[in-house]
Amino acid sequence: MKKKYNILILVLAVIGMIGSCKSDFLDVKPAGGLDQSLLANKKGLDALLIGTYSMLPGTKTWNWTWEAASSNWVYGSIRGLESTKGSDAGDQPAINSIQTYSENSTNDYLNLRWRAIYEGVSRANNLINVTAVALANKTITQDQADLYVNQAKVLRGWYHFEAWRMWGKVPYVDEKADAAAVDNSADPTDKILADLQIGTTLPLNMGAVGKFNKTVSEVIYAKALMQMKHDYATALPILVDAKATGVKANGAAIGLAPTYGEIFDIANRNGVESIYTVQYSVNDGSGAKNGGDGEVLNFPYKGGASPGGCCGFFQPIQEFVNSFRTANGLPLLDGTYDSPANEVKSDEGIAVAAAFTPDAGPLDPRLDWSVGRRGIPYWDWGIMSGADWIRDQSYAGPYSGKKQVYKKSQEGQYTEVGNWTSGWTANGYRMIRYADLLLLLAECQIQTGDLAGAFANINAVRNRAANADGFVKMPDGTAAANYSVAPYPAVGTFPFDSKDNALKALYMERKLELGQEGHRYFDLNRWGTTVTELNRILTYMKTLSNGNSLYGTATVGAEDVTYPIPQRQIDLSNGKLVQNR
Repeated sequence: MKKKYNILILVLAVIGMIGSCKSDFLDVKPAGGLDQSLLANKKGLDALLIGTYSMLPGTKTWNWTWEAASSNWVYGSIRGLESTKGSDAGDQPAINSIQTYSENSTNDYLNLRWRAIYEGVSRANNLINVTAVALANKTITQDQADLYVNQAKVLRGWYHFEAWRMWGKVPYVDEKADAAAVDNSADPTDKILADLQIGTTLPLNMGAVGKFNKTVSEVIYAKALMQMKHDYATALPILVDAKATGVKANGAAIGLAPTYGEIFDIANRNGVESIYTVQYSVNDGSGAKNGGDGEVLNFPYKGGASPGGCCGFFQPIQEFVNSFRTANGLPLLDGTYDSPANEVKSDEGIAVAAAFTPDAGPLDPRLDWSVGRRGIPYWDWGIMSGADWIRDQSYAGPYSGKKQVYKKSQEGQYTEVGNWTSGWTANGYRMIRYADLLLLLAECQIQTGDLAGAFANINAVRNRAANADGFVKMPDGTAAANYSVAPYPAVGTFPFDSKDNALKALYMERKLELGQEGHRYFDLNRWGTTVTELNRILTYMKTLSNGNSLYGTATVGAEDVTYPIPQRQIDLSNGKLVQNR
């Protein structure tokens, strides 16, 4: 929940004084103390609650913290081979090893991500402890205390779940823990799930769109059950309820947005599609620190004529683009979209001044809301002109990301004014979308034998994609490409003729619908396909002209389904934390 900068400064200062993480969550060297009773009232608890929510972006404690961005553009999308690091080979080199599966425990990106996650855990624990003091002092009621504690616990569960998805063998730290004794010897999954389950008791209407409510908590609890336990039977009714009765935390309705592209317009960041958007704000006196600094690198590089003006990171890869090839409106589930006959035409190596005609074959229209490519309009910035939008096309390919980028007409309103880049925006990270809920539900339905239910939910997503009102249009109003997308024909026909085939459809639909949104690597881990799928994509990418410069001899092994625990944290624990591989 973003508030004015002076409130956040107060929150950060207070948290630091009452035993927050300092520089690392195990590095406990208090310089002083503060009587917790000074915060043990509604005003103080509200400030602590804001501070706990404020770690959801992952970037609110240190300067230049795209390394810790909870949008997971590095850890979910680059690692999941939807995108490359982009830019050039020398900028942010720590990402290079992450995208080639060769990172080690001293990679500073991993340490900063760990610090940010456990800062969130620490703030949640502080809130719980101060709430207990307030209740004992009778400055709040029992009902108020329950609301603070339950929010703190579901947030603590979410932060721990993020850690578990990254490292697996992580410490669970609650409000009673002795930081000097914390280790990672015990399985944390049941405790994480218990925290997330508590969130399902929250009210539907929390009075503010930036809070977790019952609906948000149901989705993340169900997703954690699926990810951690593969417990689809338990997750299924939870997701059914979220779909049937769910609303936003301010009581507004949720559902599929009428068209796909509108979801990513900043003006719709809290629109009907958003079950939960991590809130960003700009021009609020914070010096841009509330404005999506985790994604500030991820804009086309052409200054003046394209958004952001910096820094050319997070470029979609050719294999991801090929995935949008269709036949009779349906995706090529057999994987032949990467064959020479189906590969989507690009302007790789073609000069801006040279003639180029975009691919004329049938494509899922979601491609051009996910990827900026030559010859296609890019929001209201005009038609993308090619290599002059790319920092180093010969290194990272010809494509730009699009979903997190603002419109030209929104510059100054939804972007920070007066900084070195306008890449700080109010375009909050859509952590949970309604389409994500439908596809998680479909996954549970397939796993529990309800192919008809999964068919209906997947086709609801595809039917929205097929709405021609939402196609990217040329200046004359015609479709910008040969868009062709259709629902699957019938239960009992391919792919809804068997569980295995239906899962293929589900896996592809999540790639097409949620691509570039930080989910892919974690999805592959849940499905148990990480090693085979990523090696398949690597094999294809290495056939391209820049494949060796991007991926070298990279291969994916069983150890690559988690990241190594940061050595810095092992050292700070005096060896109580042990490496996970």
